[in-house]
Formats: sequence, C-alpha cells, structure tokens
Amino acid sequence: MTYIHNRANWPKLTWSRERLAGQLAGVRHRQGRLIGRMEGLGFSLRTEAVLQTLTDDVLKSSEIEGEKLDRDQVRSSIARRLGLDIGGLIPVDRHVEGVVEMMLDATGNFADPLTEERLVAWHSALFPTGRSGMHNIAVGRWRDAASDPMQVVSGPIGREKVHYQAPEAKRVPKEMRAFLKWFNGPQAGDPVLAAGVAHLWFVTIHPFEDGNGRIARAIADMALARSENSKQRFYSMSAQIRLERSAYYAMLEKTQRNGLDITPWLEWFLGCLDRAISGAGHILTGIFDKAHFWEAHNHKPFNERQRTVINRLFNGLEGKLSSSKWAKLAKCSQDTALRDIDDLVKRGVLVREPGGGRSTSYALADRWRK
Repeated sequence: MTYIHNRANWPKLTWSRERLAGQLAGVRHRQGRLIGRMEGLGFSLRTEAVLQTLTDDVLKSSEIEGEKLDRDQVRSSIARRLGLDIGGLIPVDRHVEGVVEMMLDATGNFADPLTEERLVAWHSALFPTGRSGMHNIAVGRWRDAASDPMQVVSGPIGREKVHYQAPEAKRVPKEMRAFLKWFNGPQAGDPVLAAGVAHLWFVTIHPFEDGNGRIARAIADMALARSENSKQRFYSMSAQIRLERSAYYAMLEKTQRNGLDITPWLEWFLGCLDRAISGAGHILTGIFDKAHFWEAHNHKPFNERQRTVINRLFNGLEGKLSSSKWAKLAKCSQDTALRDIDDLVKRGVLVREPGGGRSTSYALADRWRK
C-alpha cells in the first residue's frame, strides 16, 4: 500500500483554493459573528462560555480515543488554572491535569512557537505514569524502531484491518523538523486552512507511540486560536469531531491512501468546523438561561446548596438529578437534600420527572429553559 507519506513530493501538500474559497468565506463569516456575539457579553458570562467550551474540548478529544474523563475533574482543573472562582472545585487526578495542561498551553500560548520541547512536554503530560492503558510506552520522546511498524488497526486478533501505517521511526526526526518549520513559518494561505493542514500532517507522521490524535487536535486548536488572535475559545472542534467520529476516521484513512492533493480533506475539515461553530449556540443558550434565572430570582433566598446544584443543572449535569445525587453534589445528608428539593419544587424551580419511589428524579422547570 502506498501511503501519502511515500509519495515522491511528500510533504508538498496541495489543494484547490478555488474549490475551498466559498466554504472558507462562510466559515470565516460565522466565526467572526460568534466572536462578536461573545465579546458583547459581560465578563462573567464570557468566562463561563470559555470554561464550558474548554471542558467540552478536553472531554471530547479524549472520548474520540475511547477514554472517558470525569467532567467535574476537568472543569475543576480548568477553573483553577484560569483562576476562576466557581465554587464546588474537587481534587483532580494527575492524568486529567496533564490533558488540561496540554490544551491550555496550546490555546492560551498560541502565539509562541511550536517546538520539539513543547510537544514532548505535552506528551509527558498526557502519560504521567509512562503507561497507555496496560502497556508501557516511550514518553516524552519520538517513537523509536521498537514501535515499527506503527499501524492503526481495528478488529479481533488474527483478523485485524490495517487502516494506516505511519512512516518508519527513523524518518520521524526529519519529518518533524519539516513540519515545525512550516508551522512556525509565515503562512501563505488562510490560518483556518493551516489548522486543517497541520492536523492532517501531524497525524500522518504519527511521531509518538500514543496520543497522536489528541496532540493533533490540540495543534489544530492552536492554529484556530491564531486565526482569531484570541486565546478565548467559544466553540469546540473536538466536540464536533466526536459527533462525527466515524466520518473523521474514514476521511483520514482515505486521505492518507491518496495523493498529495488534500482538497477533499480540507472540505471535510471546514464543514466540521462550520458545524462546530454553529453548534456553539447551545453553550450560549445555557449561559443566557442561567443569567435569566438568577436575574429573576435576584431578591429571593436560596441556600448555598441550592445555588450550587441549580448552577450545575444549567451547566449540564450528567444523568438524572435524584435526592442521592443532590446529597453528593451539595455534600449534605439525604434528609437535607430532600428538604432542599421539596422547597424548590414548591417554588416552581424544579419539577418531578415521570416515575416515583426510588427512581424519583427532578429537572429544572421548562420556563427556565428558553
């Protein structure tokens, strides 16, 4: 099989500016409109949007690789690192801290050069124990010959399907020098297109034993932050890729088996980005709902436990809200949780969902959800 990195003129990737022009203009327009809307918000609402976006980005980028992180830990880690006083912060596993550290460095320090030292630091942060699942891996350095052939496979043992085979390990240092020189150099085209090119180029080289997909998406986010000249993130490309994971892998596989014209890949990347920007509206909706609720209840008493859980509901609580989950979130007894809940039901803030007995659960009343 001849992969893209074995083509004679690799890595001289090409694409049709004419085919991409209209799609790129539309993405840029919606990107600008979203940023404009967010800049019109107050500081606290804008900060909440950034926190939600970054939380989703970290969670979904890991989910793409089949790894599920704890949302509360991710949110707490990001809030601490951004210096946000959101209440309810919890202890965070060092693995979660590492993923967050990589993402915040990529987007928060987007103007800094991307170097080998920076990439291996990201890799070390992703794998603080030196293991990926049950396996020891080389951490904080390029993969070596022991990892050859580096293949992306699926299927049961003995009937594996090889989707892709990366360049031999001995090629990696030279390949990465070429990639970093391009990424840090002047870009002739639009920086949004550079994000798509960087994503594909890095994941094609596959310089590490593991973590290449997450790092490739962090690099793409870094390029998108450069395209906006802002470290504040209001949409999550990784969250959209997670929704389209099958199409994402299929397009990567198809592109890496074809020639050096990557126009179809960039068309898919721009489409996915466009859908990510359009989907950011649900984050805004939740934030405005929360602002509307507290404005309407500005002079009405709520205890701290009630405030904590109500905010969690607006922020997107995973699963159903039961009295036992309330007790856990608010760090109180079950009896206290039931008194808090009954008070909010009588006041029309919460409603009982269908079911009863031990399965009784509660949700925000529809009038607080626009």
